[in-house]
Amino acid sequence: MIQISEKAAERIQEAVSEDEREVDGLRVRVVGGGCSGLQYKIDLDNERKGDKIFELNGARLYVDRKSYLYLNGTRVDYADGLQSVGFQLDNPNVTRTCGCGESFVV
Repeated sequence: MIQISEKAAERIQEAVSEDEREVDGLRVRVVGGGCSGLQYKIDLDNERKGDKIFELNGARLYVDRKSYLYLNGTRVDYADGLQSVGFQLDNPNVTRTCGCGESFVV
């Protein structure tokens, strides 16, 4: 299960409505890369065959099956403070992050 905060749901809906492409949700993936070996990739997208779909108040979040193995239990939030702006993932599966915080190990 992946949880979406109210603030993240609002921002997903705003981003989808502002995008010129015909997208209807946010895709979160785990890809290889970074200092520690894995990193998140977040984009607006549409549902694809085999996706796990999570929804809150009409905001849709798509995760492919492979990424879900790394993301199960994650909470997706949105921050807009002085230190950080953007979607934030609180992933309980992460055992270590790199010094810059851009990549992780599970």
